[in-house]
Amino acid sequence: MKITIIGLLLFFVGAANLSAQTNYNIKGTLADTVSNSKLANASISVITAKDSILQKFTRVKDDGTFSIANLSKGKFIVVATYPGYADFVERFTLDSAHTTHNFGRISMLLKERLLQEVIVKGKAAAIKIKGDTTEFNPAAYNIQPNSKVEDLLKQLPGIEVDKDGKITAQGQTVKKVLVDGEEFFGDDPTLVTKNLRADMVDKVQLYDKKSDQAAFTGIDDGVKDKTINIKLKEDKKNGYFGKLDGGIGTDGYYQGQALFNRFKGKQKFSVYGTLGNTGKTGLGWEDNNKYGGGGGMEFGDDGGIYIFGGGGDDLDSFDGRYNGEGKPVARTGGAHYDTKWNNDKESINTNYKIGSLTVDGTKNTQQQNNFPGNISNVNSDQNNHNYMFRQKLDVNYQVKIDSMQNLKITADGTLKNSNTRSNFATQTRRLDGSLINSNDRENSANVDGKVFNANAFYTKKFKKKSRTLSVNFRTAYNESDSKGFLKSNTQFYDSVGTYINKDTIDQYKVNKTKSTNINTNITYTEPLAKDFTLALSYALAVNNATADRRTFNKPVSSAAIYTALDSVYSSDYKLNQLSNQGGAVFNMQKQKYSFNFGTKVAGVKFKQVDEFGRISDLVRNFTNWYPQASFQYKFSKQSSIRVSYNGNTTQPNIDQIQPVRINTDPLNIQEGNADLKPSFTNRYNISYNSYKVISNQYIWISGSYSTTSNPIVSNVMRDTTTGISTYKSSNLKNKSTNNFWVNTYFERKIPGIGINAGLEVYANGNTYYNMSNDVLNETKSYSYSGSVRLSKYKEKKYDAWVSAGPTYTINSSSLNTLLNNNGRGFNANGGFNIYLPGKFQIGSDGNYTYNAPTKSFPQDFRRFLLNANVSRTFMKDALKATISGNDLLNQNTGYNRTGSANVLTQERYTTIRRYFMFSLTWDFNKVGGGAPKK
Repeated sequence: MKITIIGLLLFFVGAANLSAQTNYNIKGTLADTVSNSKLANASISVITAKDSILQKFTRVKDDGTFSIANLSKGKFIVVATYPGYADFVERFTLDSAHTTHNFGRISMLLKERLLQEVIVKGKAAAIKIKGDTTEFNPAAYNIQPNSKVEDLLKQLPGIEVDKDGKITAQGQTVKKVLVDGEEFFGDDPTLVTKNLRADMVDKVQLYDKKSDQAAFTGIDDGVKDKTINIKLKEDKKNGYFGKLDGGIGTDGYYQGQALFNRFKGKQKFSVYGTLGNTGKTGLGWEDNNKYGGGGGMEFGDDGGIYIFGGGGDDLDSFDGRYNGEGKPVARTGGAHYDTKWNNDKESINTNYKIGSLTVDGTKNTQQQNNFPGNISNVNSDQNNHNYMFRQKLDVNYQVKIDSMQNLKITADGTLKNSNTRSNFATQTRRLDGSLINSNDRENSANVDGKVFNANAFYTKKFKKKSRTLSVNFRTAYNESDSKGFLKSNTQFYDSVGTYINKDTIDQYKVNKTKSTNINTNITYTEPLAKDFTLALSYALAVNNATADRRTFNKPVSSAAIYTALDSVYSSDYKLNQLSNQGGAVFNMQKQKYSFNFGTKVAGVKFKQVDEFGRISDLVRNFTNWYPQASFQYKFSKQSSIRVSYNGNTTQPNIDQIQPVRINTDPLNIQEGNADLKPSFTNRYNISYNSYKVISNQYIWISGSYSTTSNPIVSNVMRDTTTGISTYKSSNLKNKSTNNFWVNTYFERKIPGIGINAGLEVYANGNTYYNMSNDVLNETKSYSYSGSVRLSKYKEKKYDAWVSAGPTYTINSSSLNTLLNNNGRGFNANGGFNIYLPGKFQIGSDGNYTYNAPTKSFPQDFRRFLLNANVSRTFMKDALKATISGNDLLNQNTGYNRTGSANVLTQERYTTIRRYFMFSLTWDFNKVGGGAPKK
């Protein structure tokens, strides 16, 4: 019996070996189509059709023949490549009936002949992955006549563009759109995406823009901004192009835009202007974040103190941007110039922008506050008027001193003025509906601001590979002068809602803040081995600031003049800080992978002086740690994975330690805690991307998880009689907060029908804590969403797209476990354009949002925004007349629902609603030496 079993096993093994040894092979010859010359040393590759994995490859012999033996059975693709020739691609099958595939004579065509004849069986690769950069080839996508860069971006996998032009790529907001690697008006990406023609684009590159320091040394410092770079075709960089657009609509809506771009050799000149109240153009001033917008004072990640514009007291919280709330009126303009000279050794890039934005609107806010044994509901109606005027000039100069040294100098200056006014009517009630308090108040402020930033970055490479020296000098100056009024009337009620008393405030506030920050960073890299480098760094930072806040009351003897200083709500502080930071980071760079690890540490001395002399000087000496590590592995040219870790110490900010007494919201009071200790955050990130050329399959996976130990949390003490909440921060021991997000995107073209199908899954959540009347409250907030994306584009025929999927939100509080505020939802958006005979075009797009009711908010929310347009082109498609309808169903009610700590919030606000508009758009250009197009 044993002999029989062994014999059978030997028989099957032998049969398997015999099958595996079947000699499947291919052969053929390769030659030029016209001259018939043999293309010796051309590359012949065989890849599996299913997953694009390389099986075998060979070189063409001197006589033009090639052959590959010992292949396995299956479906394959052969790719023949030769410099200067178009690739040859063909599918074939090897099986028991076809053990040898003879391609015969393969004729290769020079690329320069493609303008006259095309005999290529493959299509250009849509995507290339070069290290951290994903590069899209517009030639592989359908570009409609007169389409813009924005229309091209909508076709690219992993990239979404919303109705306002906001770009999301790989789950993250795109902060910058460059043109040929250069800033183009800097802070408003829509000026590129909505105006640059798609047919001028040679490549679209998507990457995380590193700091100048990291880009030079090749060692990651954790600074990254999601960026898109638009590379123009060489023949489109000579001449001019532009656009004139104007429209007038119902209900007083209007918009207009003019843009002109001139290319001449190394020079590029652009001017633009916008005017409108539709909220679609010229409203993105992102660099308000650079020492500019808002009010307040805080510690930076490097231990530095920063005083941000504004006069404090939240009187001037308008940052000069439109976020969809209210109705805007925008007037903006600008000029751009860049050029290179001295054999491209020197270059300059400069921008000037000027504009104003006015936003008026109303908002209703409903809040549910959960406290131990006490739940209250707050209803607040708000009326806002916000205005800002701003002008900014920035210059970027670079010079290549020699082959080993470079210098980059940047500077920008901003002048701005804002005028804000907010009126509030707030009522706080118990669950039985009885009043706890009511408040009516008006905040107003007029603010003048000045901002200046300068940076000099010097780099030097030495003869020894990887030995470098860089010096980065930065300075920033910020000044704000605010004058405003606070008028408030608060009424209090007893346990059954009967009026008791009231508190009245009528004050004039003058707030002046100034800050000067100087930072010098020196980094030296030294190769310790062939692929192993050490980066040593030292930074010195000096920060000086003043904050003079004065509050005045009316004297009893005066009814009109505010002259009596209110010392309780007045302060005058000086802040001085010195920071010394050192660091060491090791970096290993191999062909397939790279790895770095190290840490930075900063010793900070901080001193705050009370010029009123009411309290002793606040002196703090502390240490900040910044460990880091990252690892990247490249599986192939088209796929890689990256894992990174960053840690940082977070110091309590000045408002948490010793806040300036404010009374702009009498129902919410902030107190300080001088005994606060720093917290520490560990953050882990992972990302993976892969693209398969033949199947046009793209995968992107990214995620992040962070945990904070010794977190600084807020303890809210609520007076149940008056409804007044007092906030004081403290460290929470033996507990850690955490936060995570995961984004997965998969896209593939469906063979045969030409539809691009994508699937996206997104999840984020956090667990954090706060104290409510000295009782620990654990809050868990999680959000999950998924969507399916389908799109199809047919040049000069039609294009259509749709994305839809469910959402689910979990929001729980340990203070009230019976109150379930989990909620489901559904989001969908899509649209189409149809190109009809007679140069007509019709199109439509829509967005649907649904949020189910919860116990705190028993009403569901449904909104369907539907837009449509019909247009016709004239003058060889240069002139376009359009009739459009915005929000045809008149459902654009502003809405937002959030949950944090022990507070659940629902907002409804005014925004742009239904209107109809007639517009004319003229695109003109003369590029590449051709005749002007009119």
